[in-house]
Amino acid sequence: MPNVIIRCGWIIGAIAVFGTVALTQSPRAILDKAIDDFSAGRLAESVSGFDEVATLVPSVAPQLWQRGIALYYVGRYLDCREMFEAHRTVNPNDVENAAWHFLCVARQESLPAARAALLPVGPDSRLPMTEIYQMFRNELSPDGVMEIAQRAPSRARERALFYAHLYVGLYYEAIGSDAMAREHLVSAADNAYASVGGYMQTVARVHVDQLNGH
Repeated sequence: MPNVIIRCGWIIGAIAVFGTVALTQSPRAILDKAIDDFSAGRLAESVSGFDEVATLVPSVAPQLWQRGIALYYVGRYLDCREMFEAHRTVNPNDVENAAWHFLCVARQESLPAARAALLPVGPDSRLPMTEIYQMFRNELSPDGVMEIAQRAPSRARERALFYAHLYVGLYYEAIGSDAMAREHLVSAADNAYASVGGYMQTVARVHVDQLNGH
């Protein structure tokens, strides 16, 4: 998943066909608003916008990983699961896609079911994505993920630590270790990581806001 908010650049070609169709808003404008709504914590409105884009431009629906994350936060876990299964068809190497699929299945069914359904991935060269995947496979501890991130080269360490905190926190939450989850998610949501976390840092912040009842 991209680590910055890309304002619809990847769907410009696909939505161009709507130039001659009378719409109240263009799919691009709807997508921009859905992203803004998510960032502001307006989760139901965000999902509504993402759903509308997916309906208006079915060809780009598998690309909408942001929609999958929003679906998770409004409790539409089956739709969330299906979104990440679709996204795998266009982005098969992405560990984050497999992680969010795991989280959706764990909520929808159970932790054992999520482990059994964990999506396969190809090579994801970002640190520490290989280790994060091993954690979701129950082959590496969360502490092991953090250790690898802390040992990343200096130029990549800050980004590696952000992703480690985010996914270790989400994993702890999935297995019921709420105190440890909060510790890591609060770290990921810290403004210190805003420049390296991009959209996913927004996700961390929204998650912590939800934990705090905002």
